[in-house]
Amino acid sequence: MNVNKDLQYERNRCTFRTIELTNLLDGGADRTLERRELEEYFLSDPELHDVVPDKFKSHKEIYEEAVRKSCLVLQKVRLLQESGKGGMNVYTHIIGARLGTAIFNDGFPFLVHFAMFLPGIMGQGNTKQQAYWMTKSWNGDIIGTYAQTELGHGTFIRGLETTATYDPQTKEFVLNSPTLTSYKWWPGGLGHTANHAIVLAQLYTEGDCKGIHPFIVQLRDTNTHEPLPGIKIGEIGTKLGMNAVNNGFLGFENVRIPRESMMMKNSQVLEDGTYVKSKNDKLTYGTMVFVRVMLLNDIITYLAKACTIATRYSAVRRQGQIHSDKPEVQILDYVTQQYKIFPHIAAYFAFKMVAIHMWDLYNSVNSQLEQGDMDKLPELHALSCCLKAVASADGANGVEQLRLACGGHGYMDASNLPVTYGLITAICTYEGENTVMLLQTARYLVRGWKQAVAGEPLPSTVQYLEPIAKGIRPRSWKNTLDCFINAFHTVAAGSIRLATENMDQRIRNGVSPEDAWNQTSIQLTQCAEAHCRAFIVKTFIESVRRVSSMSAELRKVLYQLCELYAVHWLLQKRGDFYQFYNMTKEDVLLLQSRLEELLVAIRPNAVGIVDSFDYRDDILNSALGVYDGNVYERLYAEALKSPLNQESVNQSFVKYLKPYLKCNL
Repeated sequence: MNVNKDLQYERNRCTFRTIELTNLLDGGADRTLERRELEEYFLSDPELHDVVPDKFKSHKEIYEEAVRKSCLVLQKVRLLQESGKGGMNVYTHIIGARLGTAIFNDGFPFLVHFAMFLPGIMGQGNTKQQAYWMTKSWNGDIIGTYAQTELGHGTFIRGLETTATYDPQTKEFVLNSPTLTSYKWWPGGLGHTANHAIVLAQLYTEGDCKGIHPFIVQLRDTNTHEPLPGIKIGEIGTKLGMNAVNNGFLGFENVRIPRESMMMKNSQVLEDGTYVKSKNDKLTYGTMVFVRVMLLNDIITYLAKACTIATRYSAVRRQGQIHSDKPEVQILDYVTQQYKIFPHIAAYFAFKMVAIHMWDLYNSVNSQLEQGDMDKLPELHALSCCLKAVASADGANGVEQLRLACGGHGYMDASNLPVTYGLITAICTYEGENTVMLLQTARYLVRGWKQAVAGEPLPSTVQYLEPIAKGIRPRSWKNTLDCFINAFHTVAAGSIRLATENMDQRIRNGVSPEDAWNQTSIQLTQCAEAHCRAFIVKTFIESVRRVSSMSAELRKVLYQLCELYAVHWLLQKRGDFYQFYNMTKEDVLLLQSRLEELLVAIRPNAVGIVDSFDYRDDILNSALGVYDGNVYERLYAEALKSPLNQESVNQSFVKYLKPYLKCNL
């Protein structure tokens, strides 16, 4: 391989072994090997590679090609499992943003089937329903989706309009979409792929509305795939990204389903119409929390890909001069370029450590739920909400900044940055719009502050409220990791206190609690974000500290990234630290100097760090991010693939240009 000399120079001066970091990120050398073998198994198949790039296909062609690949991939999964390899873990790789987006450049039509339909059955179906529906799903009889969002309602689930009315005479539910706004809108795979759906609807029985409940509904004939009577179904059209996911709409007109089609793990309707309420409505959080934890892994993958592309390109691209008497420099030598890129590399590691922690926490809480212990669920729910919001917003902003760091070439589809932005920015709104997510966390934090003031015991993630509630002043400033953790906690506590006190003051002045909440909502979202950033900083630093088997060289790099993440956000939110922490102007000047020192320290290892992410070229799918650094050759090769370059003279010349030019003679 003929590697660009600048890129090779960067690799030669890396101070740590990249494979050590790769193994750490994968969770061990054996997992790195397993991942690489799985990637090779799928990506070495020429049938899974595009001859014509998606950008030159119609919307219809993109979807049809994605379905072809989907069926081929699932056939390969079965062969792999029949040989005794892969296990269930292979599905995680297929639907994940790493391998998944390498195969399905613009989305996987079966994504919601695996990510929400199957988990929905396990989380909301009783034992009998789980056995029946899971068997049919794994046998290939069913392709499912999860139909919650409607044209007129999204995150506000209680406002959904689809109805399911129980008829005790026939022991059936009758589903209806009473208005246009009640049509299901957005579910992935719903348009033309799925033949079943878990449908969220308002349950009516014995003349009363019992609120939102899940029902499993057949949408299409399993042989002909034609929509069943009363089912109005189709695809919603093109989007900023994920155009192969086949998002759809769904309406019901007197569609009857058996009583057993209601998911009855938590609540039930008996044959005579008697409603049996769930013992704990918080159980419905389980599926949502699972999906939000999974989304963290997608966010970090998109961010890592963008970091890899921008860093490698910045090492190869030479432009401008720092000294007028010397040659053009690598743009990665500009401090402004480092500032555009390195904080996002640090953010990747922060989110990665948090994702590992959250997955362990989810599994622990899920085990407790199986034993009937709900104590930790509200804390996990609050964390998953704010992390989804902050990580997706930071990730989307990061990918856009990294695209801008690549100049004009970053604007090209060949860079893969526009597609990556389209994929990551979608996460800002699906599975809970970010502002709503922050406000859900804020409700938990307001309760926590009032518990702290009352001297009641607090869950571990909000125990930092106790010192502020007791009036203990923050420590004097020191540029240490422990001081950073304490400072972020102090700012979060001060922000929560201020928002709660302002809301309570409005109530005392005669404003209703509901209006007081709305009027204080800006501060409430800010305190939820502050809480989240404090959690990220603490988890990042403590996770690095807990890694015992690590070389001194790698540990030094990870601590630099920990510090860069904390210092970057300290400076970004300096107003909050002035307000709630005893930070001075001199402290901020020292932090600015430290930020610049960290950029210099990370610079020699930047390429080595992103190389450790271990992305194959066919996963990055970027002319700018190729491992060998031959950027310009790849850009030219991609340009030649354009249909407009398949002929020297386009027919528009004869039809339009030539007559126009002749008439001007």
